[in-house]
Amino acid sequence: MRLNYFSLGSNMGDRGAFLRAGVRDLCGDGSFRLSPVYETAPWGGVEQAAFWNLVVELESDDAPQELLARAQAAERNAHRERLVHWGPRTLDVDILLSGDLVVATSNLVVPHPRMWERRFVLAPLRDLRPDVVSVAQVASADGDVKLLGTLEEQH
Repeated sequence: MRLNYFSLGSNMGDRGAFLRAGVRDLCGDGSFRLSPVYETAPWGGVEQAAFWNLVVELESDDAPQELLARAQAAERNAHRERLVHWGPRTLDVDILLSGDLVVATSNLVVPHPRMWERRFVLAPLRDLRPDVVSVAQVASADGDVKLLGTLEEQH
């Protein structure tokens, strides 16, 4: 089994419901852990509402392309529309890490190529894996994050 890490974010509608559904779609009955939820400013310069972000740790032997298919299915189930690059979204799911695998294909790069730049990814990933992400790495990443609590507490 391999530990896989996904970043989930939502800034439209019922953000908590979209995140909970995304976790269910990704993890099913598998073994997983969740980081706390963080409120974060949008990335990419498009005017929009704040995001709620978290990281999911999923234990699975699925190949990275199978994990990508799950992530894309979760976004489809949330009626994600790709109208504006880095624009508002019901659900955004990115694969951050898949064990120690390195993937570089036309539709998937793992480890995620920009994860080390984004505090909204590093802060929740550090909550699950302080051995992978240092305090200094979180501090040097772009963006502000505000800890909200557990996903179950967010409505």
